[in-house]
Amino acid sequence: MQFVPRQPDRNVNITPTSAIREFLVLAGGLMAIVLVLYLLLGFAVELLIPRLSPRFEQVLASSLLSKTMSGKIDAEKSQKLQSLLDRLQEHCARLPYHCTVKVIDSPRVNALAAPGGTIIVFSSLLDELSSENELTFVLGHEMGHFFHRDHLRGLGRGLVFMAISTALFGPHNQASRLAARFLNLTELRFSRQQETAADHFALDVLHCTYGHVGGALIFFKKLASMHHSRYAGVSFFSSHPLFPERMQDLQDYCRQQGFHNGRVTPLPEGW
Repeated sequence: MQFVPRQPDRNVNITPTSAIREFLVLAGGLMAIVLVLYLLLGFAVELLIPRLSPRFEQVLASSLLSKTMSGKIDAEKSQKLQSLLDRLQEHCARLPYHCTVKVIDSPRVNALAAPGGTIIVFSSLLDELSSENELTFVLGHEMGHFFHRDHLRGLGRGLVFMAISTALFGPHNQASRLAARFLNLTELRFSRQQETAADHFALDVLHCTYGHVGGALIFFKKLASMHHSRYAGVSFFSSHPLFPERMQDLQDYCRQQGFHNGRVTPLPEGW
């Protein structure tokens, strides 16, 4: 009898399902694991932030400010703003520590709150202001971030993601960059909520200082006229609330609190 070999019914070296489907399932599962870890550790950050001492924050800030404050500091304008900031902190804003302000020569129209209690104001923002009230709103907004410790929350979440992505994908990996873009979208909504809370804090400071909130909407109308963003009409892709939404929220908050507009105080000459 002659032996005739027979082919097996199935090839164990070839998967019966699509390779692309398996890749997508694997990639989706990995992304889900990263997201769950990120949210859990982010929740841990939320619990830890209120317990961090101001001293620890200032030590942490010493390693970060050198990178942020890369431009030339305008000492004269910084001193003028510091006088106003001291007055606001003494009478209208209770913060976990005393804040300082630095004016940096820069074409950026922006201000930010850095860890450790330092407010950085870029000189081009001052060029757009016409009243002390507008400046008070800007400083009050950044103080609102300190009051809610938003800067530490953002820093903590960033460090959490960096640790997860490095452990899973390595420090320089395409998967890490894709995950960063995906998780960044989850943070945008969180950031918009922070900005809204800081706006409310600024309105409270403005009303406490002048007895009205005149100047706040003027400032935002100026920003709206300068704002040209690729995603200006898509709220989901904005780290800040869109200007029409933001101004409407300011008006709603003022109405709820019984705040009204009033005469603004011009900035002194030389600003």
